[in-house]
Amino acid sequence: MTTPPSAAPAGIPGSRPYEPDLRHHGDAEVRGADAALTDLAVNVRTGTPPAWLKARIAASLDGLAAYPDGGPARAAVAARHGLPPERVLLTAGAAEAFVLIARAVRARRPVVVHPQFTEPEAALRDAGHPVERVLLTERNGFRLTASEVPETADLVIIGNPTNPTSVLHPAAEIARLARPGRTLVVDEAFMDAVPGEHASLASRTDLPGLVVLRSLTKTWGLAGLRIGYVLAAPETIADLERAQPLWPVSAPALAAAEACSEPAALAEAAEAARQIAADRDHLLARLAEIRTPDGRKIHVTAPAEGPFVLIRLPDAAAVRTRLRTLGFAVRRGDTFPGLGPEWLRLAVRDRTTTDRFTEALSKALTD
Repeated sequence: MTTPPSAAPAGIPGSRPYEPDLRHHGDAEVRGADAALTDLAVNVRTGTPPAWLKARIAASLDGLAAYPDGGPARAAVAARHGLPPERVLLTAGAAEAFVLIARAVRARRPVVVHPQFTEPEAALRDAGHPVERVLLTERNGFRLTASEVPETADLVIIGNPTNPTSVLHPAAEIARLARPGRTLVVDEAFMDAVPGEHASLASRTDLPGLVVLRSLTKTWGLAGLRIGYVLAAPETIADLERAQPLWPVSAPALAAAEACSEPAALAEAAEAARQIAADRDHLLARLAEIRTPDGRKIHVTAPAEGPFVLIRLPDAAAVRTRLRTLGFAVRRGDTFPGLGPEWLRLAVRDRTTTDRFTEALSKALTD
């Protein structure tokens, strides 16, 4: 379903259209006094960053008197994807990349495929772009069919795997969106949590207008450091770089980017992805055991392939509040276009945490 510029998804019949809060993110659930809650709201892998990465970052502090040199980190990221350095731009997290795209890409008909991470649309609107939404629906499992995107869209943004649905779109289906005259932005912030990264387009150089965004903050626990990167054609990288301030990425963040691109780090990330998949299976199995007060199973968007799952249950807002009193924070779903108050997103955690959480969820549903 496509909504025109400035239109919002329908809300409750007879009410004004509901416009989601695009600036609400999972970290809002665990700030201040709520920091003590067990966090299933933020999709950063727990137990990170590892000690060896902390040491590499700490070692960079001796060079803080010098302006940061992104060359070595840029080369390391390029080598990790088998690309030349001129196809890489380092950014202060993937969120900065969305701002750069909104500022640098001249688009007459930008389209954002939802439900997905809301910062791309927020950045486009802040830059004065009228944004059109393509709303994927639960009827087809929130899965993309390329023909749903208007042919005249000259900027298309989609996540893969998609936050918050945990849907992994086939690479071939996303590739069908690429064409001359269109910028195709694929947010792969969670792709390194997919074993084998088999749906990634990061190393493709044959698709016109392709821009791939990556983040190092999720798998490596670096949300506070802010480090990500863009992979695109050299001319696109040059346009985005002109929209950046000087020295946009700090020396510690550059050290992290270089370290996380090394073979040993990639092997560790691959093992983490396999563990996430196993832990997600355990979460799904435990959720399948729970029943709502009227005896129904919890609806889970499937198959889930990211480090989080999306569930739908009656009275979800009240359940979320009850969970907080039981010590758990989860992500509300109604701030994502295309979803509503009956949806919650759950980060995948270790089995012990999942067992504690599902017991609390069962209690929250019956209290």
